[in-house]
Amino acid sequence: MDRGMNKLLPYRDSLNNKVSYFHLMLLMASLPFDMFYSHLILVSFALHTLIHLNKKRIKPVFTIRTLVLQSVFFITLLSTIYTVNPAVAFNELGRESTIFIFPLLFCLSQVDLKRYRPQLLLAFALICTAAIVYLYLDALLVIRHYQLPYLTLFSNAFVNHNFSEPIGIHATFFSMQVTLALVYLLTILIKERQFYNRLFYLTCCIVLTAGLIQLCSKTVFIVLIIVINAGVPYFLLKGAGRKRFILIAASFSVLVFAGIFSSRTFKARYITGMRDDLSSVQVNETTDTRLARWKAAGELISKSPVIGYGAGSETGLLHESFFNKKMYSSFLNNLNAHNQYLSFLIKSGILGLLFYLATLAFGFSFAFRKRDMLFFTFMMLIAFVSLSETLFDVDKGIFYYTFFFSFFIFSYEQPPADNTRKKIPAMPKETTFTHQYELEH
Repeated sequence: MDRGMNKLLPYRDSLNNKVSYFHLMLLMASLPFDMFYSHLILVSFALHTLIHLNKKRIKPVFTIRTLVLQSVFFITLLSTIYTVNPAVAFNELGRESTIFIFPLLFCLSQVDLKRYRPQLLLAFALICTAAIVYLYLDALLVIRHYQLPYLTLFSNAFVNHNFSEPIGIHATFFSMQVTLALVYLLTILIKERQFYNRLFYLTCCIVLTAGLIQLCSKTVFIVLIIVINAGVPYFLLKGAGRKRFILIAASFSVLVFAGIFSSRTFKARYITGMRDDLSSVQVNETTDTRLARWKAAGELISKSPVIGYGAGSETGLLHESFFNKKMYSSFLNNLNAHNQYLSFLIKSGILGLLFYLATLAFGFSFAFRKRDMLFFTFMMLIAFVSLSETLFDVDKGIFYYTFFFSFFIFSYEQPPADNTRKKIPAMPKETTFTHQYELEH
């Protein structure tokens, strides 16, 4: 494993690129934690990039690719012009400014993302694994402190948001990160040949899978089942290996579902919770269903379907609608539509939604064209979670979207050649999947 861990370090590059590499690694490592660190590292990375700007190595900025990556920011910018709530709109625009910034930084930066993509993703996967281990340890310490039965770990007190609360992140947004990490480690595991490396990666996969089940994000779990049972065989395997994996994955999925149904807590979260969310009536006097909120949003959309009501208008308009419809739980908690597609319709109408759908279509098309399993997983997560959450209302969702979207697109960009590095040293003969992946892509 020492040789494998050494691959997390930059391999014979300029000091400038090494510093950029570690900025990106720290930025990815900060994603599961307080956004203060992510913003601080982003500012540092931006300053470093500007200080060491090399005009000869700048990637083209004014391209369709960059415009697509920044499209969500421009939708918000345009809808700010006619908003019914300017103060909130400008706050929203400021929050989404990172969607404009990241593609520019990747255009200006000299670091070779194509070369370092495996190392950065491996570091991110290991950080997510460590975060899950920490959350389990924290939960066990709480259980021990209060002298509770250890089976309390699988009760409502330690699942979903209660499980992720010690690191201060929404369970669904953390689940999206964990899923990306899990799928990446799975792609390594499939091709890894060294026994101890395989054992290590398998252990990490088990930890991440357990964490995903504990986080109880229904939408993300559905994506994971689709990716494991259909995506991995399609993108990574052929012939007999594909058939064998499909059989193993299907059997594992059945076991997971059996485990969920055997637990009262997980059954309530995954099965009963989904049924209640899609119910058109209130489950009880203190909660409102997600479908009921969607219907309230739909009534607002029907009154201004083309351009919507402008950026920053969603929560205020729904707040009033929830009160009029006696949806007091949603009113008191000041909830939004919990659906990114409906959110675009409210704020920027059909035009805004069409631009967002075009952006998703661009991402899916790119992933299939490059046969990029991980990028496909990312796009599936964005598309499906947009059905149940408003990604662009919180920093965690915005950073996840803009960083990884830009990262995957630019990881296929070859930096313009210069005289600082005319020749890439030959790879050692003994390589694990990290270098093999780089050679193949």
